[in-house]
Amino acid sequence: MKLVLDTNRYGDADRGELETITHLRSAERLYLPLIVLAELRSGFLQGTRSAENERRLQRFLRTPRVEVLLPNQQTSHEYARLALQLRKQGTPIPTNDVWIAALVMQHGLTLYVRDKHFDHLPQLPRI
Repeated sequence: MKLVLDTNRYGDADRGELETITHLRSAERLYLPLIVLAELRSGFLQGTRSAENERRLQRFLRTPRVEVLLPNQQTSHEYARLALQLRKQGTPIPTNDVWIAALVMQHGLTLYVRDKHFDHLPQLPRI
């Protein structure tokens, strides 16, 4: 399985949470959206261990099975469709999460996340 990590699942893995580690080890490939990188680094700067957290993130990113997912024009089309769906449903979710969902849909991947608001996008493959 090819998994896209949300910010919370990266944090779970970084803290050594066993269930998360098991999923990551069994994945064929791991993807970290650029949006997640920005969220992580924003969090790092707000904490007291910014340099240490950045070092661990860099080590993770150097793992051969890990790739950063970048948005492009096609992502903007996916984003627009998802945002419209959520608006029509009356179930908005955070903007960054719409971008993450758009990348997952664009590339036909599976999102690994804890956030329940992704339930509002039933077509989104996730665990």
